[in-house]
Amino acid sequence: QVQLQESGPGLVKPSQTLSITCTVSGGSITANSYYWNWIRQSPGKGLEWIGYIAYSGSTDYTPSLRGRATISRDTPKNQLSLKLSAVTPEDTAVYYCARGPTGYEYDYWGQGTQVTVSS
Repeated sequence: QVQLQESGPGLVKPSQTLSITCTVSGGSITANSYYWNWIRQSPGKGLEWIGYIAYSGSTDYTPSLRGRATISRDTPKNQLSLKLSAVTPEDTAVYYCARGPTGYEYDYWGQGTQVTVSS
């Protein structure tokens, strides 16, 4: 059983960089054919895909966040991370990591971590 667990700062000030880690157990993040995604849900809005890091290490991002979002991985620790720079209150959301056979289908999700951007 694959399990994903996000950990984040909870509160970030505007203009700072948000940093969240997802620890994966029960499966390797370098296993063939899987994509490890970051997704968020802002208050009153639907799910928004942020980007992924593939089993190969390649990355892709939604156009609106390209340039601010960076997804990376630590293979010895079996972790992936998300950094989002220059945050504003509009980046307040629950942030999820999720595994999938593509960047747009997901079979395992973490429970999510709330991040609030406020001064």
